[in-house]
Amino acid sequence: MVLLSDVVAVSGEVAATSSRKAKTSALAGLLRRLERSEVAPATALLAGELPGGRAGVGWSTLSAVRAEPAAEPQLTIAAVAAAIGEVREISGPGSGQRRTEALTRLLSRATEAEQSFLVRLFGGELRQGALEGVVVEAIAAASGVRSEAVRRAFMLSGRLPATAEAALLGGESALAEFHLELGRPIRPMLASPAETLDAALAGDGERSVEYKLDGARIQVHRDGDEVRVYTRTLREITRNVGELVELVRGLRCRSVVLDGETLALDDAGRPRPFQETMARFGAQEQRAELLHPYFFDCLHLDGTDLLDRPLRDRLEALESVAAQHRIPGALSPSPERAAALFDDALAGGHEGVVVKDLDSPYAAGRRGKAWRKVKPEHTLDLVVLAAEWGHGRRRGYLSNLHLGARDPDGGPPIMVGKTFKGLTDELLAWQTAEFQHLATGGDEWTVQVSPDLVVEIELDGVQTSPRYPGEVALRFARVLRYRPDKDAAEADTIEAVRGMLRGE
Repeated sequence: MVLLSDVVAVSGEVAATSSRKAKTSALAGLLRRLERSEVAPATALLAGELPGGRAGVGWSTLSAVRAEPAAEPQLTIAAVAAAIGEVREISGPGSGQRRTEALTRLLSRATEAEQSFLVRLFGGELRQGALEGVVVEAIAAASGVRSEAVRRAFMLSGRLPATAEAALLGGESALAEFHLELGRPIRPMLASPAETLDAALAGDGERSVEYKLDGARIQVHRDGDEVRVYTRTLREITRNVGELVELVRGLRCRSVVLDGETLALDDAGRPRPFQETMARFGAQEQRAELLHPYFFDCLHLDGTDLLDRPLRDRLEALESVAAQHRIPGALSPSPERAAALFDDALAGGHEGVVVKDLDSPYAAGRRGKAWRKVKPEHTLDLVVLAAEWGHGRRRGYLSNLHLGARDPDGGPPIMVGKTFKGLTDELLAWQTAEFQHLATGGDEWTVQVSPDLVVEIELDGVQTSPRYPGEVALRFARVLRYRPDKDAAEADTIEAVRGMLRGE
């Protein structure tokens, strides 16, 4: 039987080293010791997640809990999972007080180190998206299966604990049982940035070039008349996007899974601001803005899964079922035609283009070079680490943002700069209120927040700097917008930031 103290010790060991190999070894060592019933909840804890998902506990509730720590470790993994489940089930009148009481009971059974771990767990401080990749490698090492098999099962299931159970209890044959299931979203394939169009087009093989829209990623599943729509973070938004549901229900097929973007257009056919598209995802009532889909991939069609087929085959399937809704682009264009597409995309109010290898399979969650995005300005998706109280006309508002890049080896985000530029009055008011809900600490000058919020930053470039831990600093950084459609696991890595020094 594994205790929570064992998880806390390994978590501390992982946080204390920068070596990916050492992190993987420490995690795999604990995974090998788990009993069958412990695999799923322990994997969640090791990845910095609450077993079973969010529990509706905020920092205001956590700050109200007072419990003397236990003298000796006694909490088992099963007991922790059960207690978290109890907190999750609390609802209705007086739920705040009852959550506080349940948390107090849990924390009173925990040692001081375990209390610190649990508070950070509930507060989201342990949830580092980059750690998922290290845990995937640890699952492979502990179970003796190929990391590619674990990665694929995670792509298809979207659930790390379920993937760990399959690998550790059933091996590669159990992992092979995961398949694309209609109505269960899979993790999306991602594009890595390229400095220039020529760089993205370089290399052997044929390419497609498509518009990069200033929209929101969607994944659509249809099974007969049943249609479901998901965001890039796998959140279902079906009831909020009725026009997309009706459109997909009208396609000439029995079943389909489509990957694409959606956005609201103005009367001239140009994209509306990104925030208006995102507002539709959370709308509880009918909105005037209609969403238009632009699909760029087909992952399943009429009973046939296409994930492992080359992109050229998936595009043929897409053309056969949704030709009128395909994203603008061209297959194997000449350099001149590719440049014209890039110019046309910008002229239409879009962000640029995406260059894709026509021989590539669909590899979810990877930022390799099979898909390369090209934009005219430098942008990075970074996480917010903290914000400073403003001065002058910004007095009373949280203004100057501390920005971090993702550590690809599963460590905490690495600070690469600050900025207060580009923040509108509306954004200042929003982040001042939101950050105080997400606060994890601070002082009279600064509020620290859990590193969950992704913000898109425009910059002139980066430069070497000893001022920040990553030894690089952003030049003339400006806030473009927050990205509620992305989570911290999709933020750009410190390597991507450093790559801008080399013009990669």
